[in-house]
Amino acid sequence: MSDVTKTIQKWHASFKKGTDFDSWGQLVEAIDEYQILARQLQKEVQSSNSSEFTEDQKCTQSSEEFKLEDLKKLEPIIKNILTYNKSFPFDVQPVPLRKILAPGEEENLEVEEEEEAAVGAGSPESFPSRVPALQGTLLPRLPSEPGMTLLTIKIEKIGLKDAGQCIDPYITVSVKDLNGMDLNPVQDTPVATRKEDTYIHFSVDVEIQKHLEELSKGAAIFFEFKHYKPKKKFTSTKCFAFMEMDEIKPGPIVIELYKKPTDFKRKKLHLLTKKPLYLHLHQTLHKD
Repeated sequence: MSDVTKTIQKWHASFKKGTDFDSWGQLVEAIDEYQILARQLQKEVQSSNSSEFTEDQKCTQSSEEFKLEDLKKLEPIIKNILTYNKSFPFDVQPVPLRKILAPGEEENLEVEEEEEAAVGAGSPESFPSRVPALQGTLLPRLPSEPGMTLLTIKIEKIGLKDAGQCIDPYITVSVKDLNGMDLNPVQDTPVATRKEDTYIHFSVDVEIQKHLEELSKGAAIFFEFKHYKPKKKFTSTKCFAFMEMDEIKPGPIVIELYKKPTDFKRKKLHLLTKKPLYLHLHQTLHKD
């Protein structure tokens, strides 16, 4: 069995798992599977070894909203992508290339100091079109359950000395166990548009997708600040912060920023700056 065939089988299995969760009403699990598949497809399109697939077989984007019955129309395409020659069931357009790297991956491409200055001369409009996560991927609050606690985190603002130079800034929120494994679907905030002095304002609520009582001991909530680098044409993690379980309590909190790469195991941490610049959050607990 060729590597391409194995890859296609992996995609099909992930897609089938997502639609199964969807049909069972397990929406959080379904979204998680869809996001995993989307990242796999995006990685293949961006890979230098993606010549196994034609341009017509590569990922596209659509402005339509998909229902479950519509999504299921994609199954035979994913399963038989090498031989599928019928019309695509949706109106789609090619996705402009924009490389999004996993945490730490950009370390292999560049040596970036915290003091790096301007992200590039000239206006952002002079660079090729890109696809920022303008709307984000935030999820709604889970249904309440008796005796169980849900957490809403409002990301208010982040302090950075070069805040005004960051292009398309957003924050990726994840919940990890001590081994750095995901306990929740990963969520991206919308791109922040308000910058003021050394602050980028988000003012957005993030709903943690699990009851606090169900999170494993030692879990932590991570916040990765990301921005687009037009010179290098990819989205980079600039810094990160995290909040441990004993810090979860109602009200405002400020947490320290650390240098990349993101250390989900929390073993090698280095402060981003000695200046009083932090991630500003506000927590709300919901309990019936």
